[in-house]
Amino acid sequence: MTASQEALDIDERSTGAKDSRRWFALGVIAMAQLMVVLDATIVTIAMPFAQKDLHISDGDKQWMLTAYTLIFGGLLLLGGRLADYLGRRRILMIGLVGFAGASALAGLAQSSTELFAGRALQGAFGALLAPAALSLVSVTFTEAKERARAFGVFAGVSAGGAAIGLIAGGALTEFANWRWSLLVNTPIALLALIGAFAFVIKDVPAPRTGGYDLPGAVTVTLGLIAIVYGFSRAASDGWTASTTLGLLIAGVALLVAFVAIERRSANPLLPLRIPGEINRGGSYLVALLVPIAMFAMFLNLSFYLQITQHYSALKAGVSFLPFPAGIAISAGVASALLPKIGPRPLMLAGSILGAAGLLWLSRLEFGDSYASSLLPAMLLIALGMGGLFVSMQTTALHQVEAEDSGVASALLNAAQQVGGSIGTALLTTISVQVADRYARNNPAVDHLMERAAIHSYDIAFLIGAGFFLLCIPIVAFMIRDKPQNLLEGSEVVHVGV
Repeated sequence: MTASQEALDIDERSTGAKDSRRWFALGVIAMAQLMVVLDATIVTIAMPFAQKDLHISDGDKQWMLTAYTLIFGGLLLLGGRLADYLGRRRILMIGLVGFAGASALAGLAQSSTELFAGRALQGAFGALLAPAALSLVSVTFTEAKERARAFGVFAGVSAGGAAIGLIAGGALTEFANWRWSLLVNTPIALLALIGAFAFVIKDVPAPRTGGYDLPGAVTVTLGLIAIVYGFSRAASDGWTASTTLGLLIAGVALLVAFVAIERRSANPLLPLRIPGEINRGGSYLVALLVPIAMFAMFLNLSFYLQITQHYSALKAGVSFLPFPAGIAISAGVASALLPKIGPRPLMLAGSILGAAGLLWLSRLEFGDSYASSLLPAMLLIALGMGGLFVSMQTTALHQVEAEDSGVASALLNAAQQVGGSIGTALLTTISVQVADRYARNNPAVDHLMERAAIHSYDIAFLIGAGFFLLCIPIVAFMIRDKPQNLLEGSEVVHVGV
């Protein structure tokens, strides 16, 4: 190949031109993101079966979820910076290999220790996969309409992954074995690895002028782990327990120390200009709030369907199918509208639809049918989530330089992870307290336990709607850029051969 031919080849790939490979690359990237997202929920339905097989105590069973979320949330920013410094494609492939091995370890576990270790390793390699995947979308698609479509696909996967995880977990648990809810990741990750070799662009890492920001990496990792674990302890021990308060206070203190370190560091792990830009800052705040509202639906509907309505694992999972279907439709519409009207109208509409859906759910009563009470609300929320996630992921990378796209993607994922942890702890604690109070105040009511549970779910749905409504003023005042500025793709894309 001559020098001019080589230059032309690099230029064509760097502008995302006339090469269908980038759409295959998007499929690979979406597959990696789907594994990361659904792995937080796919084991939910399998937990009772794993607990019985491996003789896990009630006090320790939470670690099947917590071991994953703790490590994943704690290492995200570090994973994003590694993607920037070592190359996004390289980190994606390392993450896929590690995720495949960790999933096999967890799925074949013969003891609780092996299972929890496998889940922790899944979280660690997921912290490499998630920011690398989102930043690869940003640098692969630079033309406005194509970028909007690509973010639409990625947003659909991100928003629908939790529901898909419940469906897949229910099917695998009922027809195969709980272990397959973990083992299924191994062949998928290896298939994605082959696709990454074939289709994903080989980007040139960002130049690094100084050493790694080790103090920043240590403080933010420990701070995020403390906060995520603190909220998980709140769900079991209560908000005023010394362990809960100690972890949350320590986490906040470590994050304050992290900000102070980043202000002085010559080569910061998280340049403060990234969350400091108003559109990006608004996007990260929305990313923190939306998962709290989403967990109001997923968590409580899962309990409602399986415990109150006595659905089987498979039937409960399939009941969530309208949610990813609705998101696929709304994400497609949003990706077409985004280059024309910009992110603000889509995010406002999404927040309003999400709030309306949860308010509908909050009217749930004993004896209500799935078709009249759950299905319309679920579709409203799904239609709102497509626009919210497409726009949120786009604005999170708003005019970020290519060398910072990994850590900007990681910050978005970290906000969502902390939001999910807050949602789980907050809503679980409130639901238990509300159900107990209802049972004490209404001892003579028929079907007391079912009615108490449904009342607690209704309160959780109302709280979730409040978090959606809180997104509205944030979007109105902070998401303000015009569509042509947001989607120009100012990033410089470096590729190698």
